[in-house]
Amino acid sequence: MLTLDKIYHASKVLKDVIHPTTIVRASAIDADCDLYLKPECLQLTGSFKLRGSGYKISQLTDEEKERGVIACSAGNHAQGVALAATKYGIKSLICLPDGAPISKVEATKAFGAEVCMVPGVYDDAYAEACRLRDEHNYTFIHPFDDENVIAGQGTIGLEIMNEMNDVDAVICAVGGGGLISGVACAIKHLNPNVKVYGVQAEGAPSMVKSLKEGKITALDKVGTIADGIQVKEPGTLTFEYVQKYVDDIVTVSDDEISTAILTLIEKQKMVAEGAGAAPVAAVMFGKVPVKGKKVVCVVSGGNIDVTILNRVIKRGLITAGRQQTLCIQLDDKPGQLLGVSKIIAEHGGNVISIHHERASEGEITDCILRIVLETKNFDHVREISNSLKNAGFRLV
Repeated sequence: MLTLDKIYHASKVLKDVIHPTTIVRASAIDADCDLYLKPECLQLTGSFKLRGSGYKISQLTDEEKERGVIACSAGNHAQGVALAATKYGIKSLICLPDGAPISKVEATKAFGAEVCMVPGVYDDAYAEACRLRDEHNYTFIHPFDDENVIAGQGTIGLEIMNEMNDVDAVICAVGGGGLISGVACAIKHLNPNVKVYGVQAEGAPSMVKSLKEGKITALDKVGTIADGIQVKEPGTLTFEYVQKYVDDIVTVSDDEISTAILTLIEKQKMVAEGAGAAPVAAVMFGKVPVKGKKVVCVVSGGNIDVTILNRVIKRGLITAGRQQTLCIQLDDKPGQLLGVSKIIAEHGGNVISIHHERASEGEITDCILRIVLETKNFDHVREISNSLKNAGFRLV
């Protein structure tokens, strides 16, 4: 059984393994609550996963260590296992889904692990890891459904309560459920009045669906930019602990996650991956009842692939109404572009790009002007659009 004593023991063992992540205030993100961040994105390996894998590997017998360890992961658990195994002088083999970000794959190799790429998603990598475990007698390090792993993740809950014992609510991302199981167990034992909320991506709501149906349920498919919580099926242990300790689990969209990533970069100078930003998205978009409360969001990881970061930021800008594309149907005659640009400038819009094309439909003398604008918010977009319409321009 997972106990508070075990989590305290994990905390003691991990002192020489992990990096302290002090809570920071985030007053500029949400005005309706007193928001704080637990920045596990600044952890060694860039994720909280080192805690669970580090404690699990520390508790292996000499025989288990001798056989070597194997794990499966979307990336963060892989790095945690690789670093912890290397620290203890143990051979490690990691199975990763072939869609895992290149940066996470390379980081896993850099921490000393051998990597096996598996076609599909996390669950496919899990099946292959189990096959290799049975074939070569490796010791399997589960990413979430293991009591020592959960105890290691629970040290985050201890640290939050030690640093801020008057917290009202703690919010964690949920994939397989290891993080929130450990955190909720620690917090509820120390103060049952503190609310613990989980957040899943709309494209991978395995725990939400399982709780609704009252049994562990596997999704047919998953898809989200938050690859760290892209899990088809929760664990047996984690489902039990979530039922017992977690107050509620909500979902957020990829657009909301993208907006949270952008907000963390701009307001906190903090880079979070999709899973790490999901709790902040839940607060920003009113998915959890925390108005007027003192809240800690666990920013669980910062290992976002830089090749998609630009796309995520752009998506966040569009979702927040800070980038907008206007298509304007014009008479193809001199002075039209001047009239449009004058109105945009008068209202403080910033033109990023312009594309002019002869219209394939409508009057033969018409043309289409496609303008990408930098704007303040959706009210600003409406202000510019209405002014263009009032001046006689046709928005399509």
